[in-house]
Amino acid sequence: MKKLVDGIHRFQSGVFGEQKDLFARLSKGQKPDALFITCSDSRVSPTLITQTVPGDLFILRNAGNIVPPYGPLHGGEAATVEYAIEVLAVKDIIICGHTHCGAMKVVLDPADLDKLPATKGWLTYAEATRRVMKTHYKDVQEDEKLEICIEENVLVQIENLRTHPSVLAAMTRGALRLHAWVYEIESGNVMAFDDNAGQYLPVAAAGHGIAERADRLSAIREI
Repeated sequence: MKKLVDGIHRFQSGVFGEQKDLFARLSKGQKPDALFITCSDSRVSPTLITQTVPGDLFILRNAGNIVPPYGPLHGGEAATVEYAIEVLAVKDIIICGHTHCGAMKVVLDPADLDKLPATKGWLTYAEATRRVMKTHYKDVQEDEKLEICIEENVLVQIENLRTHPSVLAAMTRGALRLHAWVYEIESGNVMAFDDNAGQYLPVAAAGHGIAERADRLSAIREI
């Protein structure tokens, strides 16, 4: 705690004073550019990766950067997505996975989940990811499976995101774009899924946004 308290002191005595005008504007409301959905992993810092300042990103974090499909039980994820679109009018939603993801390691090898019942229940929202891996990547070398699982999970969660009425309505009127990213902790690279290439490319080289991919969506629903 001392490290955190010391950090607050440095923020109040230095950073806040230097950016007083910014915080004065933020006190009057927020208008973020994007909703950034990522993992709770302490090694992932959305504002550091994107070099943004307070007010730029509306951030949603949980284990595995998961978005449960829309349903009768409205959790925090559904509320955050709805608020971001209907109230804050964000134009982009990014789902960003990351390398060395512990949640995806468990999806691939759920042997110890009985000791973590809450985690076990939460990761049922990544069941389609597990089945994609089992069906399409069973012959892949073990050391490659985690990287692929991380990438596929982001795409599965994009499809879950499409089930939310606010997302579908905004996309229908051309007011929202979805993006699938993977952050590489060890290199600092950010990869984005490119529709035309059908694979992840460096974010600067990838197209912006993911269109409705009927082939992929159909394949996921059949698993």
